[in-house]
Amino acid sequence: MVFGADEAGRGPVCGPMVAAAVLADPETLPAGVADSKTLTSAKRGALAAEIGDNDRIEAGIAVVSPRRIDDPETDMNALTVAAQAEAIGRALDAGTDADGDADTTGEDGTSGEWTGAVHPSGVVDACDVDSERFARRVSEAIPVPVDVHAEHRADETHAIVAAASVLAKVERDSLVADLGDRYREYGPVGSGYPSDPRTRTFLREFVRANDALPACARTSWKTSRDVLEAAEQSALGEF
Repeated sequence: MVFGADEAGRGPVCGPMVAAAVLADPETLPAGVADSKTLTSAKRGALAAEIGDNDRIEAGIAVVSPRRIDDPETDMNALTVAAQAEAIGRALDAGTDADGDADTTGEDGTSGEWTGAVHPSGVVDACDVDSERFARRVSEAIPVPVDVHAEHRADETHAIVAAASVLAKVERDSLVADLGDRYREYGPVGSGYPSDPRTRTFLREFVRANDALPACARTSWKTSRDVLEAAEQSALGEF
């Protein structure tokens, strides 16, 4: 069993970032697992359901709120490290029984533990120009000994990371859909990305009605600052 970790939502102006980790024998992953960006929404949903229904696959999810992202004491690389580490930790916890023994029983009936000679190992998608540094930071943030390897675009070359990318994307999309329900009166929230016209329109309408950004917005993002500035200029013009 190995783990893979990835995240979705580093760049959006609205909504959280979500990290996911999958712990499994790669041979147990469903057919068709690939980088989530190359899959349709329907295919991602179907794969996520297959992963969730397979009792030989464990998963962990970590959600980073817009408020935490806006904290001036941190940055996106540090938050990505923390989120991936949290997701991996949850996947490892799910793969460990109450006695602390890892669920790594082999065909010969032997099993290992997460401590001692047998360390869980895996691959994570690197969100730092220095992939080795990123791997080291993730490893240090996990409370048990682990062997972490980080690669750029790991979701394109490692099925276990691709599976994590699918879960992260599906979970984030679900949370953004919830935002759409919550803020329905201001129009569709869209994808939450600055490039999405629906997202920009939503932010403008909310600010126009409330003189403030919604709680789901990342206030430190340039798009948010631009919307506030445009609203202020419009108000001055009316005055």
